[in-house]
Formats: sequence, structure tokens, C-alpha cells
Amino acid sequence: MEAAITPNIEQHGFSFAHAVLSADEIRQLVSLLGPVSSAGRRGLLALPAVAELARSARVLELIRPHLPSEPFPVRAIYFDKSPEKNWLVPWHQDLTLALRARAEAPGFGPWSVKDGIPHVQPPIELLQQMLTVRLHLDDADENNGALRVLPASHRFGRLDALQIQALRDEHADFLCAASAGDALLMCPLLLHASSRSNCDRHRRILHIEYASFALPSGLEWNEAA
Repeated sequence: MEAAITPNIEQHGFSFAHAVLSADEIRQLVSLLGPVSSAGRRGLLALPAVAELARSARVLELIRPHLPSEPFPVRAIYFDKSPEKNWLVPWHQDLTLALRARAEAPGFGPWSVKDGIPHVQPPIELLQQMLTVRLHLDDADENNGALRVLPASHRFGRLDALQIQALRDEHADFLCAASAGDALLMCPLLLHASSRSNCDRHRRILHIEYASFALPSGLEWNEAA
């Protein structure tokens, strides 16, 4: 069931910005990012056009009011949900950082490896100094697997499976329907999920994560310049 709210970052853990990208910019990005052979494509801050967009004044201005110091992009992923590459994502939080190499640091762990890249869970106070921007390259709705979120769930910290289920039982979720060019801003700790697409339209997203803190000595972002 969808909650009836006007979302904002501080209270609900997410918000929207409309018409962040023009139709021409969307076409250029779709052409640049091209078809993908799996659900998504990682490491996109290595592409100059994506890095320039991620560091642009218009995007950073969306993020600055919600983080304690100057934000910078640390990871970019392209998702393309389509009839050929269709999937669902269960309810979860984004709890890991993508780093260049494993190194021990107080409060960091456990470690894992995804697509050959070390990932680690940082202290929760660092996750609270991050924000994700999801740039929509297509219209997104309930038919093509738009994201669903559980408003205000970012306030409960890191959640285990039983806590996630309890929140799901007690609170209504919200469908993040958006138009092509819109941006969804969300806290990493916000519970979110998505269903499979049930139509023939793409649901393409450029997902960019921002941080506003320095890593401990010995740890480096996998993508950030």
C-alpha cells in the first residue's frame, strides 16, 4: 500500500527533483552507456561525461543541503531493467562502500567482494553522511519496476531481517514513480525494493553515490578521483 506523503530527505529519507536532465542529455547518456549484458554496469565515474555530470553544480546543489560538508561522488552504476534483463530486488539497505583494496580499520566490517571489488560496511555514522542520486533516463512506474521505499526507515539505523519485516508489517511503502529526467535522492539506510517489470519498456537509471567524509588512512574509494 502506498503512503500519502510529500517526501523530504530529513523526515522521510528521500525526495525528488524534477527535470534535472534534458531530453538531449538523456539521449546522449543512453547512447554513451549503451546496451548492457547484465542488470547493470559499474565503475562509471571513469567515464568523463559521467564524472562531469556527477560533479556538476546542478547535481551538487541538490545534495549539499543534506550533508554536513562538501559532497563528492564515490560510485556510479547504470541499471537497465527491460524485458530481456528483468529482475526484482528484495527489501534492503545500501550498507557497503566499494573500495580499492582491503585494509583493517576500526569499525569497518564485515568485508565482501562483488565483481572483483572489495566492499565493506562502514560505521553507521558514515552511512549517515552519504546520499544517493538516481537519475531517471526513462519514465518509471509500477509497470516497469520503479523503486519502492519505506518512508522514514532510515531513522532506525542498520536493520536485520526481522526488523525489516516488522517495519514492512507496520508501515506503508511508497512507489517512487518518476518521469525521464527526474532525480530521486535517497539515504543509503532507507529501506527500498523493486519489482520485476511487467511491460516492454526500459527502466534505465544512472545511480550515483555521494559522500562527505574522508576515509581512514589505508582505505581508498574504488572510483572517486
